[in-house]
Amino acid sequence: MMGRQDRDQGQLFYEFSLEEVVPKDHLLRRMNVFVAGVLADVHQHLKPFYSDIGRPSVDPELMIRMLIVGYCHGIRHERRLCEEVKLHLAYRWFCKLALDDRVPHHSTFSINRLERFRESDILRHIFERVVAACMEHGLIKGEGFAIDASVMEANASRYHGKAPDELDWTDAQRQKRAVAEYLAALKAEDRRNDPGDGLGGESEPGSARKPPKVISPSDPSSAWTAKANKRVLFGYGLNYLIDVEHAIIVDVEATPARTYDEVAATRTMLERTRQRFGLSPRRLAADTAYGTGRFLAFVTEAGIIPHIPVWDMSKRDDGTFSRSEFRFDRRRNVYICPAGETLTTSGRVNSDHAIRYFASVPRCRECLLKQRCCPNMPSRRIVRDVNETARDIARRKMKTKAFLKSRNQRKRVEMRFAHLKTHHGFERLRLRGLSGARDEFHLAAIVQNLKAMTLRLLGVPPQPAYA
Repeated sequence: MMGRQDRDQGQLFYEFSLEEVVPKDHLLRRMNVFVAGVLADVHQHLKPFYSDIGRPSVDPELMIRMLIVGYCHGIRHERRLCEEVKLHLAYRWFCKLALDDRVPHHSTFSINRLERFRESDILRHIFERVVAACMEHGLIKGEGFAIDASVMEANASRYHGKAPDELDWTDAQRQKRAVAEYLAALKAEDRRNDPGDGLGGESEPGSARKPPKVISPSDPSSAWTAKANKRVLFGYGLNYLIDVEHAIIVDVEATPARTYDEVAATRTMLERTRQRFGLSPRRLAADTAYGTGRFLAFVTEAGIIPHIPVWDMSKRDDGTFSRSEFRFDRRRNVYICPAGETLTTSGRVNSDHAIRYFASVPRCRECLLKQRCCPNMPSRRIVRDVNETARDIARRKMKTKAFLKSRNQRKRVEMRFAHLKTHHGFERLRLRGLSGARDEFHLAAIVQNLKAMTLRLLGVPPQPAYA
């Protein structure tokens, strides 16, 4: 017999409890075990940024919990997030909202996020609290780290880029957060490079960089790049430094999507991790983009073993001798060619941070191997990086079993990026400017670490997080 729902008789009173409705194995319920401790000092941290008089504001812990829900489930628009929290019982429970409690208006939510939260650096504080919690539970071993960067598309049209000399900022444009932040950064950089302002002005040789060819008028801090899927766009680099034991993110940094900035950010993250948590890894794994002489020298001088392929462009494919076929005598500071002759140097460092070694022209002219060595030059030249010692250390490590193991473990940082884009729908930024990218990246790292900690310690079954 077919049943029919009877709507004429309604119940006047209901007994309802959110605590009973949310399943025991729900991701947010299990994650809340760690979130409660991480957010314990939020009010104390934000107190200097609120007035002592006036009407009570929206609870900042509520807004932060809503942000965690949003980035965990791929809801990054404030308006939609507020609507979802109204409707979803598990979201209400996690945000400590009863059925009749009001959800903050999306405009109030956005203002607090872009002002108080950014000025107080609360998201960075929460991220570090999560990392500290991971350390307390033994999820960070601190022996091996891996570093990598992924391009995230900026909230800027790739069709409206302009050359730097075509930009003429109007007063209305200068009032926008992203533009004002970019112009302030340019002014600060000019002051650092000005020798007459008392700030120095002597830059490292070879550090001068060319200005970008294309700038976005809406988000000028983003970089014009073709790294992401070979499609040219404006983007930011999401830099993750992870502990390879459980793939916990120990530091995160936002940079324009340029390799130079991404490699430079690694120094900042390694030093910051050492200062904040006392973590100094025994080894560091990275791809070839990080295998420059300067970076390898920084790593080795910090007492870290570089498991990084060397960026080496000295190999020749025209049949002539490559630099690797010349032996370097460190004691005499000379190169010895395959014929047994020496290449000497004046010791002068050129603008490329390299030293040139020259063979004798008469000896090269009489050498039987000249056609295989330098057929189009009077004598052979060898260019040696000033940090070649660090590069040699990295080359030796590339032949070890530990390097092969680190190469496989390095994939875990790439899996973090894939998980973020696939399960959290994080492929394009919403906020503009470098500070906006930094906020979004911190929230993404907070959520990923919380999920990893929950999975490792409480065994949450796999659930689709992005809808």
